[in-house]
Amino acid sequence: MDTWKETLLRKLICESNIKVAYKIALDFFNNIGYEYCAFSMLSHTPTHCFNKVNLNNYSTGWNSHYEQNNYCAIDPTVAHCNHSMLPILWDSETFTDVPDLRRALAHQGMLYGWALPVHDLNNHSSGMLSVARSHCRITAYELYENLGYATCISQKLHVLAMQNLPSENPGSLSVIHLSPRETEVLKWSADGKTAADIGRILSLSPRTVNFHIGRAIQKLGVTNKISAVVQAAKCKFI
Repeated sequence: MDTWKETLLRKLICESNIKVAYKIALDFFNNIGYEYCAFSMLSHTPTHCFNKVNLNNYSTGWNSHYEQNNYCAIDPTVAHCNHSMLPILWDSETFTDVPDLRRALAHQGMLYGWALPVHDLNNHSSGMLSVARSHCRITAYELYENLGYATCISQKLHVLAMQNLPSENPGSLSVIHLSPRETEVLKWSADGKTAADIGRILSLSPRTVNFHIGRAIQKLGVTNKISAVVQAAKCKFI
């Protein structure tokens, strides 16, 4: 292992502040050829209705654009990391169903990248570590060559996030307000109804149903409909 890598990893292991640890992680990935690094984590702990961490070096404009367009609900890397323990490489096939998101990422200088899921053994939390760059396609060999480093870094950030979030980010526990319609579509979703089914029941178009589901997903800080139903139940909305 290169000396600088060992130095940064040792520094990371000894760090107890999540923000400082993220900066060390960013320096590490910058030094191995990645311009961007993002870490996100959502706590499912019953005592915390809403608890998440998002750390990245994206532009403020991109973070806002991503949230406003509810990209999280259609991002294939997020969907993969919610249901897998394996890394996912960004390529043309990954974004086949969401070409607009692919173009938006490329415009931000995030054309090539990969993501690594992070899950704890008791399903108390889940998250992902993503790295990206604007040039040079990433091969599977490069991904697995750096996978050990990424695993170490992601696990450390995950542990710190769980340990520090309640005290360092009390604002994240702010009250969530779901509209009556958002609550209604989640209740029907919990019963196994599809968007088309719910639309017929409530006299809405499937598109409108999906809009309300998307808004609920965004407000609850989750990434898909199933997680939204689970989180809404924990928060006693449904």
